Amino acid sequence: MFLNLSNHPTTSWSETQLAAAGGKVIDLQFPQVAPDGDEEYIEQLAQEYYDKIVQMKDIKTVHIMGEMNFTYSLVNKLKANGIKCVASTTKRETVEENGVKISKFNFVRFREY
Repeated sequence: MFLNLSNHPTTSWSETQLAAAGGKVIDLQFPQVAPDGDEEYIEQLAQEYYDKIVQMKDIKTVHIMGEMNFTYSLVNKLKANGIKCVASTTKRETVEENGVKISKFNFVRFREY
């Protein structure tokens, strides 16, 4: 099973991204990571999420995108225990309308950490 741990729930994913996830996808909201938290705080939060994830049944892959220190810590914990972790890649298309730049991000693929 594929777990989406990001600020972008699968309800906002394209058909292409859903198909690339290959089957059933479960959403888990990415945590609000306090910007003033120290390294110990990050490790504790990552451990908390690691514990949540390993208690879920049949999670084979985790899509994790968000605050970098938390992501790094959690990815290391998950990979050390045989759980594949991926990031999504996108292509940005920017158009300018009435002096305002609008960016649209189109999913390309998942890339393994």
